[in-house]
Amino acid sequence: MKNIKYIKITLALLLIITLSSCDEFLSEVPDNRTQIDTPDKISELLVNAYPEASYMDFAETMSDNVADAGLNNSNIKNEQSYYWEMHDQTNVDSEGNYWDACYKAIAHANQALESIKKLGNPAGLNPQKGEALLARAYAHFMLVTFWSNRYNPATAAKDLGVPYVTEPETELLKSYKRNSVQEVFDFIQKDLEEGLKYVTNDYKEPKFHFNKEAANAFASRFYLVKGDWDKVLEVSASLGSKPDGKLKDYVTLSSLAPDVQFIEYGKSSYTANLLIASPNTLIGRSASGSNYYLTDAKQTELFGPQTSFYNKAWLFDFYSYNSSSTLFTPKFEEYFKYTNLTANIGIPYAGVVLLSNDEFYLNRIEALVMKNRIAEANTELEYFLGTRTSGYNAATDKLTEANVVAKYPVITNEFTPYYALTPLQTSYVKAIAEARRRDFVHEGLRWLDVKRFNIVVSRNDPGNPVKTLVKDDKRRALQIPLSASNYGIEKNPR
Repeated sequence: MKNIKYIKITLALLLIITLSSCDEFLSEVPDNRTQIDTPDKISELLVNAYPEASYMDFAETMSDNVADAGLNNSNIKNEQSYYWEMHDQTNVDSEGNYWDACYKAIAHANQALESIKKLGNPAGLNPQKGEALLARAYAHFMLVTFWSNRYNPATAAKDLGVPYVTEPETELLKSYKRNSVQEVFDFIQKDLEEGLKYVTNDYKEPKFHFNKEAANAFASRFYLVKGDWDKVLEVSASLGSKPDGKLKDYVTLSSLAPDVQFIEYGKSSYTANLLIASPNTLIGRSASGSNYYLTDAKQTELFGPQTSFYNKAWLFDFYSYNSSSTLFTPKFEEYFKYTNLTANIGIPYAGVVLLSNDEFYLNRIEALVMKNRIAEANTELEYFLGTRTSGYNAATDKLTEANVVAKYPVITNEFTPYYALTPLQTSYVKAIAEARRRDFVHEGLRWLDVKRFNIVVSRNDPGNPVKTLVKDDKRRALQIPLSASNYGIEKNPR
């Protein structure tokens, strides 16, 4: 009994001590890291306002850039993406992982904007405000691009978009509802245009932040999807008709050894690279670990000399880890961070280019076509293709309307964006889409064009039934991850 009594007294004394010190304890800030109250802290926070995961592998695999290589290596995510099935894994390079990473990036951007607001929106923090708005717009744009129907103003007000989050997370399990596609696009445009007013190039490493050029390149992608050709031309005016020195130098790249090309492609020192990220991804290993990839037949179909307007080889180099069953062009250098050297385990990262002058310029050329400025578009497309052609001679290698129409004739119901195309526009848009397809092979941008132009993708592989992604197929909008639908986010129809 004495022991019990002693324990009771001790607990009573502890309670008295606790109560007497309660006010003093609560008057102290428990953790400085939760107080984002200085410009430096806000800038540090914005480092995490970019998705720390990659969409490139699953987006590329869903497109018509890949085929069945007939290998025995098993990769369930690779197969599920190839047949437009929902991933049942949420690990690295999965759909669910990218969804979560986008919303984590948005949460950081929102906290930065809230902290700037609490500091009175000082003009000195306008660069951080601009970056946060652009980062928030970018992450939402990528989300609505993958998890919603393609943008169509005739249906956008009814189509399910994604939750557009504009406030910091303050609840453990907050309930969110999906905005319509139109609402999401309106929010993106508002954030984008306000961010463009404030963004600067004043960074120690500008290529890892939304700088002015990256912001304009993202704007050109957004306005291209919206069909606002004038805006695309407005934001791309700084490129000029012939952006000498601003596009990737494939003559130099192709002269390098493959192990050097891996590093060079995503370097921040390249003028062409506008926004670079280092997400947790295994994309650098996809060429050796994926059955559904760029095969030898696909490589010939896309990059053979017969695909060139000038009947010359392309300046894209391809290599293989498996006797040409799958081929790759060096783009992704993996950086492995060891978390346990003894166990030889860690986290893989890769440098990836999210926005570039190469895409920016092609967006501009497409806008010129849609404005019926065909002569200008022809001149600029000729220049662009020349920078990717082996032995190109500007004096003799000429692009004409006749050979564009001949190489890319109109095929009924092939390219069907929500807006009308004349026969000549169709041929040029197809030529530009094919140029984009080659330039960004492995990077997933082809899927954006497959979706935007409603291109049919067929899987006619030996030993498998014919599977086709038809026009307006519901699978073009990825299914909402279980991590979101389990908490009330409405699923996409199937």
